[in-house]
Amino acid sequence: MNVNTVDVVNALRNVTDPYTRKKLEVSPESCCVTLNGQVADIALNLGYTTDSTGPEQFKERLVPALETVGVTLGKLTLGLKVVTHAVQPDLRPMGNIRNIIAVASGKGGVGKSTTSVNLALALHMQGARVGLLDADIYGPSVPTMLGLSGKPQMTPENLMKPMIGHGLQANSIGFLIDDDAPAIWRGPMVTQALQQLLTQTAWEDLDYLIIDMPPGTGDIALTLSQKVPLTAAVVVTTPQDMALIDARKGLKMFQKVDVPVLGVVENMSVHVCSQCGHEEAIFGKHGGRDMASQYNVPWLGALPLAMSIREQTDSGLPTVLAAPQSREAAIYHEIASRVAANVAVLPVDTSAQRPKVVPRAL
Repeated sequence: MNVNTVDVVNALRNVTDPYTRKKLEVSPESCCVTLNGQVADIALNLGYTTDSTGPEQFKERLVPALETVGVTLGKLTLGLKVVTHAVQPDLRPMGNIRNIIAVASGKGGVGKSTTSVNLALALHMQGARVGLLDADIYGPSVPTMLGLSGKPQMTPENLMKPMIGHGLQANSIGFLIDDDAPAIWRGPMVTQALQQLLTQTAWEDLDYLIIDMPPGTGDIALTLSQKVPLTAAVVVTTPQDMALIDARKGLKMFQKVDVPVLGVVENMSVHVCSQCGHEEAIFGKHGGRDMASQYNVPWLGALPLAMSIREQTDSGLPTVLAAPQSREAAIYHEIASRVAANVAVLPVDTSAQRPKVVPRAL
């Protein structure tokens, strides 16, 4: 049976992507197929990062598809090419940041910042260029979580250079004020400060900027959701009813300002005893999963209430770095892959094709 690269590409088009759940959109130009007899080496460019199980998941689907044209799979290479996706209708993406993802909770104390930093680090470890913006002016925690201190240097253009922590580009009001100095600011001042942190930082060619949003759904969070060009958002909650009430408000806020919700993460889903490993759902069961189902948004995963997560994050070496082989790190990586894949299926940015609105004198 004589097989050429076109036959192989056509077979690949029948493969369902294990992460996006959509058919692979491939062409002779977008993927590389090298035939050596009846063996095909394949290189695919994905629009998202994958965890360590990615290659095996793809192989499970590629092998039977290639068999239909009499070819076996040789070497598989998964490349990464993240594109810019659409933001709110009245805004345009930032030129040096392809996608901005807000991580919000609607309520403080549910592990939103811990999720943000581990999500950002997991995306970075999976090959993406990632930044982290600490938008919690009143309680900045990113400097501690990344083990960073000092103040940002300035560029010749008078922009702040992002601090670098474990490969992440980061900025936070915590770098600009003393550790014990409270930010006694009203809402408009906070919003202005956050806008400056975003736009006056010299972010360098980011695939994703993760924004650790302030808690609540008040004026600050709402204004940020309307003024910052967001690709999408992630909602963090615990299974407890009190947390879910506010998480629902946060989810609805994003929907009202035309920001897609990538899914729900449930923190503290079960308590894991550090002595015997016994698990107990002290805050209730499946609250986050049920909320995701109720609002028809993806379920991203659940993290346990484990002492190790708190200890590792407080030490400046978050879980995905401190214990990369742990169950908790694997969950963070799975969540990161799902987040990236859910971004990849969103509409791409076409704002450059729209005419700019030029104010006209009255």
